Amino acid sequence: MAYFVTGATGFIGKRLVELLLEKRQGKIYVLVRENSRARLDDLVERWSIVAGASAANRIEPVVGDLRRPLLGLESEQVQELRGKVTHFFHLAAVYDMTAPAERNTAVNVGGTTHAVELARAVDAKHLHHVSSIAVAGEYRGLFEEDMFDEGQRLPSPYHLTKFESERIVREQPYVPWRVYRPGIVVGDSKTGEMDKVDGPYYFFKAIQRLRQLLPEWVPLVGLDLGYTNVVPVDWVAGALEHIAHEPDLDGGAFHLTDPRPQRVEELINELATAAHAPRFALSIDKRLTDPLPKWPLALTARLPPWRQLRKLALRELGIPEQVVAHVELVPRFDTREASSALAGSPLEQPPPLHDYASRLWDYWEREMDPDLRRGRTLKEALEGRTVMITGASSGIGRSTATKVAAAGGIPLLVARNVEKLEEVRAEIVAGGGTAYVYAADISDMESIERLLERVLADHRNVDMLVNNAGRSIRRSIALSYDRFHDFERTMQLNYFGAVKLIIGLLPRMRERGSGHIVNISSIGVQTNPPRFSAYVASKAALDAFTRVVASEVIGDGVTFTTIHMPLVRTPMIAPTKMYDAFPAISPEEAADMICEALRSRPKHMGTRLGRFGEVAYTLSPSAVDRLLHLAYRVFPDSAASKGQPDVEERASFEQIAMATLTRGVHW
Repeated sequence: MAYFVTGATGFIGKRLVELLLEKRQGKIYVLVRENSRARLDDLVERWSIVAGASAANRIEPVVGDLRRPLLGLESEQVQELRGKVTHFFHLAAVYDMTAPAERNTAVNVGGTTHAVELARAVDAKHLHHVSSIAVAGEYRGLFEEDMFDEGQRLPSPYHLTKFESERIVREQPYVPWRVYRPGIVVGDSKTGEMDKVDGPYYFFKAIQRLRQLLPEWVPLVGLDLGYTNVVPVDWVAGALEHIAHEPDLDGGAFHLTDPRPQRVEELINELATAAHAPRFALSIDKRLTDPLPKWPLALTARLPPWRQLRKLALRELGIPEQVVAHVELVPRFDTREASSALAGSPLEQPPPLHDYASRLWDYWEREMDPDLRRGRTLKEALEGRTVMITGASSGIGRSTATKVAAAGGIPLLVARNVEKLEEVRAEIVAGGGTAYVYAADISDMESIERLLERVLADHRNVDMLVNNAGRSIRRSIALSYDRFHDFERTMQLNYFGAVKLIIGLLPRMRERGSGHIVNISSIGVQTNPPRFSAYVASKAALDAFTRVVASEVIGDGVTFTTIHMPLVRTPMIAPTKMYDAFPAISPEEAADMICEALRSRPKHMGTRLGRFGEVAYTLSPSAVDRLLHLAYRVFPDSAASKGQPDVEERASFEQIAMATLTRGVHW
């Protein structure tokens, strides 16, 4: 006895082969593409551990291709296999509703055609075709195992190709066949292991977000979403292997589904319980909503604003629109033939979801969560990516550039002083990294245009932008009546320069469907400190610009982070000697914040003090104004802002506090 298996490296196939090695005798011929040999080698090593060292000797790789006649086998290979294959298992297919229609057709329909050709050519005794419950389409009622073409609507290319594939197997008269229709296959019931995000897994992120927003005990009310049918992969593989070896079952179809009805909200609640997220306490019965006219809701859903909002929401959660359209299974599935074939075995019924939902959730959250995988380490987030950093010649920019390079990123160093930039580049190269130098003045629009021309000519893409270059002015409004140019030059660099860079890079980012921009704002935008009207206004303008534009481009895969940076001990604050007595973070600590923004891409970053300032001003703006006025009276304008020597600013924080107390101002 020998076996031929297509799709042996796939989700169900690798478990089937493992069972054949454990429970049966004979050689197993495995169809594999040339570029998948390494994957097969890894699986053979795994199978040897489970089924014994001799397992490797029973696996015979057969290099081929689903899209070619006879699965790409040469006539000599076909002749070698003729008469040897007892069981021909055809599992290879596209199990993905989001795949292009052409790929679904080529692999599912074309692959099945070629598999049948080969099964006939090698004179296989049994052809086992793994189909899907998708063949039932939108049939209303109980879909029995002996039913096939009942005039049911097939709502997607995936449904259509699974139906046509099964038709090919049924209508060929050459090889006795058995058809298996698994339900929605999820991870292993014992380990939770899953190969990819698919089916119900697309909704795991929504459950996780719900957990972040609401306490677990909050009861939810939702709509009745109908029925589904979920089964674990280890049970599907076991049932398939068992039924394939039962006698006198050729010409039959078997539903590898759960005979117990599963409601969608019950599935969600089981997963929510495993995730410690809120559960649905009440669902509005479909019998109450079905009689209502559907056209008002359908018309509203087609309006451009609602369509775009829905698209953005689904994209944010990583849920394909094709999946949402088929959440509910319209038909129910009879399992009499499968249950009869499995009677008396441990596989008679699949394990209930309640027994293994926690394992599914745990495996997904540890191994498959897209956010976790994308941002697990800074190296994974930055390796090979180009990161433009303005103000890179010193302070925060310099520290950020060295950290980005150390993580495998490629910093594009931008500042006015080319000599200092070369020093930074030399430091990065000495550490084994790569960096490029671009001298430019971010307050000069023409200089920015030349910068963009050079950068976009030198590099295929700029993956990330850090708008770090900035100017700070601490001067009271009383000293600014004749200094309107302070506001102009601060806005020129902090706002117009940053915006000019953003809109210069955005088109390519949007076209590519990927990009991240980090804007260095200030805690001052949250706390409104006196004497910083020019600086805070420029940063607040950039914040407002970012909030608006972020909503326009998130649907194209471009994201923003605004960092409300606390006081940082850099050359920019050095002229104000009073700051020597204030707590401040180092440039390295500030660079760590920026790198975290590049890694995890949050919407905002800041400090507790900044958030407290925002809340306080929202709740009681007048009281905050009075408190800040006290600070305004206590901390004078700097000597530099008055055009005087800085000796008066050398007073310590303690001296200022003592002077304030003697005037009766209480802290």
